Amino acid sequence: MALSRAHRREETNFWPGFVDALSTMLIGIVFLLTVFVLGQFFLSQELTGKDTALERLNKQISELTDLLALERSSNRQAQESLQLMQSTLTREQAERGRIQDLLGAQSNNGPAQLAEAQKALESEKQLSARAQATVDLVNQQILAMRRQLAALEEALAASEAKDKDSQMRIAELGSRLNVALAQRVQELARYRSDFFGRLRQVLGTRPDIRVVGDRFVFQSEVFFDAGQAVLKPEGQAELNKLADILLDLGREMPPDLPWILRVDGHTDNRPIKTAQFPSNWHLSSARAIAVVEYLISRGLPTDRVAATGFGEYQPLDVANTDEAHRRNRRIEFKITER
Repeated sequence: MALSRAHRREETNFWPGFVDALSTMLIGIVFLLTVFVLGQFFLSQELTGKDTALERLNKQISELTDLLALERSSNRQAQESLQLMQSTLTREQAERGRIQDLLGAQSNNGPAQLAEAQKALESEKQLSARAQATVDLVNQQILAMRRQLAALEEALAASEAKDKDSQMRIAELGSRLNVALAQRVQELARYRSDFFGRLRQVLGTRPDIRVVGDRFVFQSEVFFDAGQAVLKPEGQAELNKLADILLDLGREMPPDLPWILRVDGHTDNRPIKTAQFPSNWHLSSARAIAVVEYLISRGLPTDRVAATGFGEYQPLDVANTDEAHRRNRRIEFKITER
């Protein structure tokens, strides 16, 4: 009867259900944060190259604008020179007419005065011819400058159109990248969920193995003795189950899906200083590496695993008790993107 009463008390315990609901909510929140961070990272990487191209185009537009301003200034100076030349030519022509009038008026004053007047007239004709030649040359220069100005304006318009097209392409690429990234994250999340489900079935319910967020957490005692980084036989048996699931799952995943199993080593905050492990950094890293090397020996590809040591700096429980120390000594497994 005592056994029956204990069984009824277990049936009315709602606490495990509440813990599962809370864990599911936390997994969802962490997943959304991961999607956002990954999206921002890859989008920034993609846009960095586009920003460089856009900066180069803007620089070219600025150079063309400066050159266009210079040509316009030269054109204005040429116009002023032309006006000056035309004014000079008008004066020369007026002077020529005056000399001709003087020549007609003094034609009866003698051959000497007539010869002098004719000489002055020839000199004015030469000056007028040179002025006209200068005016023609300036007109040709102005025409060439106008052609250059038209070409520069056309190049500037083409550059501005290219800049607008680049902006549109950048926006389109950013949108496509966000869609592709969301699809990849959803696909990886589906396989991660499948991995968690299979691992739960194989490992069953154990107090030293639990799910925290998007990670499977094993207490270090499952794999290692205190202060050591050599796998125990019972720890190897648990890793064999994990390796079999990962190998099956890896065959199902698309080859281009950039997934990786990250193995994180953690210690408690009690310092260690031995010849083999001068600090908790060394101990946590050595334990993570030992797990990774064993998984590789079981057939897991070397480019699908990574080892990370966190020392005592990522505790699950900040209390200074034996129970808190035990919880903080752990090995975490997480499927994530490279």
